Amino acid sequence: MKKIIATITVLLVLASCKKVADGEYIISGTIKGVKSGKVFLSKANENGMGMTNIDTVKITDGKFEIKGKTNEPAMHLIQVDKYNGSVPFILEEGEINVSVDKDSIFKSKIGGTYNNDEFNSFNENRIKIQKGLQKKIMDFQTKNMVKMNEAQKNNDTVTMNSLRKQYQGLQKEMTDYTFGYPKNHSKSFISALIVQGMVNNPMFKLEEVEKDYNALDESLKKTAIGKKIKESINAVKDQEKTMANAVNLKVGSQAPQFEGKSPEGKLVTLKECMGKVTLIDFWASWCMPCRAENPNVVKLYEEFHAKGLNIVGVSLDENLADWKQAIAKDKITWNQVSNLKKWKDPIATQYGVMQIPSTFLLDASGNIVAKDLKGEALKAKVAELLAK
Repeated sequence: MKKIIATITVLLVLASCKKVADGEYIISGTIKGVKSGKVFLSKANENGMGMTNIDTVKITDGKFEIKGKTNEPAMHLIQVDKYNGSVPFILEEGEINVSVDKDSIFKSKIGGTYNNDEFNSFNENRIKIQKGLQKKIMDFQTKNMVKMNEAQKNNDTVTMNSLRKQYQGLQKEMTDYTFGYPKNHSKSFISALIVQGMVNNPMFKLEEVEKDYNALDESLKKTAIGKKIKESINAVKDQEKTMANAVNLKVGSQAPQFEGKSPEGKLVTLKECMGKVTLIDFWASWCMPCRAENPNVVKLYEEFHAKGLNIVGVSLDENLADWKQAIAKDKITWNQVSNLKKWKDPIATQYGVMQIPSTFLLDASGNIVAKDLKGEALKAKVAELLAK
């Protein structure tokens, strides 16, 4: 019983010593050689353009303190007024310590919380590796500068590629450390940032990236950056699927069947829209080239519908009202379907559509006889098919 009471007492003491409540942070900083001034706390804008100032505090006797609340870890910057450079760190719950070196910002130290201790250690190891590489890189550049210049002058791609490969080999230690980091640090926020940078990096196959993402701690997957990684992986998968479909769906292929909802919410299928000749027209209300082409398609439909031409429009819209308004304004009277998912529309993916307007002309059997015809070329082909 005494042991239990002692344990509870220790926990209560530790809790009472904690300076911050759940969801709160305190950034305690020192700046050697700066007695007064201002410190700015900022973060990058979501669009990647510029920074947004979050807080501004005064420096008193070389020290500053910033308090606030946060829901999850996120990269932020600390900048000292009138001095160049900024100190990157991870804003998260807890007591964060920052020691700013005004004369050499990259020598600044951060720590105090799990992710910032990890970040500091990560940076220190990278600096050590970089120092070891500097002489090798300088020696390589000195030795091969003339050869590279000659290769560029003569457009000697074999030599240029060989030298690039050798240079990349020198960087292997740094590359292996950086991109191997997530495998042994599944809970570190830095790992999520690294995996995010791997998604569209041609060095890595999507399978590798997805494996590293799946190995991340669940707490990281729930963060904004974790969700963005998942969205990016899915986007790449969709793009690869669309590209594969574009390659396979050639003239002479059977057009895949599909279904979608009309503007009124009725389920419409390709099968029920088929005529002697059928035009599948991928477009959207926001696509100006599509809207410019619509009057020509309207004339085509008016001239040949009675003779057997049917059209089914597949809209890559995401706003129902905009879609309806465009249909009315452009005087479109043929069948229309949309999943209102823009480029994620499953029909567009099924047909390998990577740009709009995009069209597929089908014969009575549903075979693709032409793709992306416009104007007089489309009119002539439709007339030819109906005449058979």
